[in-house]
Amino acid sequence: MEADTHTNDEHDDAASAGPADPGDGGDHGGDPDHGDGGAHGGDAEGAHGGPDTELHGLLAEFETPGALISAARKVKNAGYTEFDCYSPFPVHGIDDAMGIKRTRLPLVVFAGGLAGLAGGVLMQWWMNAHNWPWNIGGKPTWSIPANVPIAYETTILLSVLTTFFGMWAANKLPQVWHPFFRLDRFARVTDDGMFLGIEASDQRFELEQTKQLLVAAGATHVEECHVDTRPEARTVPKWIYGAMTVATVVAIIPFALAFKARASKSSDPHWHVFSDMDFQPKAKSDQAFAEFADGRANRGEIEGTIARGSLNADDAYYRGLRDGQWITELPTTLEVDAKLLDRGQERFNIYCAPCHGFDGAGHGVVPERVALRGGAWEARNLVSSDSVVIKMPNGQLFNTISNGYNTMMGYAAQVPVRDRWAILLYVRALQRGQNATQAELPAGAQVR
Repeated sequence: MEADTHTNDEHDDAASAGPADPGDGGDHGGDPDHGDGGAHGGDAEGAHGGPDTELHGLLAEFETPGALISAARKVKNAGYTEFDCYSPFPVHGIDDAMGIKRTRLPLVVFAGGLAGLAGGVLMQWWMNAHNWPWNIGGKPTWSIPANVPIAYETTILLSVLTTFFGMWAANKLPQVWHPFFRLDRFARVTDDGMFLGIEASDQRFELEQTKQLLVAAGATHVEECHVDTRPEARTVPKWIYGAMTVATVVAIIPFALAFKARASKSSDPHWHVFSDMDFQPKAKSDQAFAEFADGRANRGEIEGTIARGSLNADDAYYRGLRDGQWITELPTTLEVDAKLLDRGQERFNIYCAPCHGFDGAGHGVVPERVALRGGAWEARNLVSSDSVVIKMPNGQLFNTISNGYNTMMGYAAQVPVRDRWAILLYVRALQRGQNATQAELPAGAQVR
């Protein structure tokens, strides 16, 4: 391969054309910053032409960002379109100078966000209101406010992905290699070099005229860039394929070992990477701990102490008891009014109606679904005249709501004390409303 020979001659020809060309052959011998000749000594072989190369374009260097902007404006005004500017930092105003139009990426990202919003809403509607409409506490299966968080997340997700991949597509990325990389001088673009490159594929490109244009634009150095056209130069070495194959296999090994560990059984103990963290001495609740004389880690409550704010001395209000017996009336500390009854209806529809039904007759959605699957499970009828609940003292019913009974879980952890009494009030109202005699009806009320 011949290296760095014909470009000097071309620059000599350019020198004879007249303009003060930094790439002229007369400067080549003594000034490495001017002309191809000075730079050729360190450039990669073939970057400057040879029998098996073709011209990719011209690379011109400028001293300052202002000079680069001015040159970009002149190149654009000359009608060139296949050129780009390279700098170690963003240069304000370079886009306008190059004639770069406003990017359409924001519109693409906006479309991606809309697609994410529509997809998120549609996905939730299909799952919650169409494919699996599950009635939870009487709440609607489809409600816009409940779907806002997921729709927001899908909007952001699609917007981010569209931005990332849209930017790559708009900039023709990934591009791991560029012909200008063959030029040693171009390495300065990551330090202090300001470059403008014009590709030979530009319709207005003509080697000598383009050189003169760049020199006239203030270039301190103009250099040709050639690419090797030999087939072997465009073929990826086989050792790279081998290295990629080995790297892929090595990367798969940890996942294969993890899959094998999860899918198989072994009598050997687990291998712990951080054994001092996995087996550090510490007391866990309800487990043995040799540091205490009784061998228990759970020390329980300290006798004679009560957690702050947990005195709950009013047995009638907090436990439904008085002198060890269930109370039949309501606690004296409970203020009963219409708001408390409304609160009880709301809490009942959320926590009780799924099993007992909205009328308290035991026909909630849970027993119905059990029946649809061929099972049999009945929720207690709370309002039937022969139900034990009607005869149950208020204190005992409050205790059942709080701590559960049989297959019913307790709701003390989810429902505050006052709301549990409100639910009890609403249950009593349902019982009274469905078992009232005609004599108990207000005057003028109709009976169906």
